[in-house]
Amino acid sequence: MAVKPITGMLRRRIVLDISVALGFGVAAGYTWWYGYHLPAVRHRDSFYQKIEDERARALGQQ
Repeated sequence: MAVKPITGMLRRRIVLDISVALGFGVAAGYTWWYGYHLPAVRHRDSFYQKIEDERARALGQQ
């Protein structure tokens, strides 16, 4: 009984592993960017805008 060759199986498995890893990586990146980073930046910007508005109002510039 002959053992069939396993050529090509490793290449298909590597392509699948890399594709899945890139897919999960991109999904995690989007989740972090839109779920954490952008809301944090908006919150920070609104904080500094509020401080700037208060400073301008105190100086009578508005």
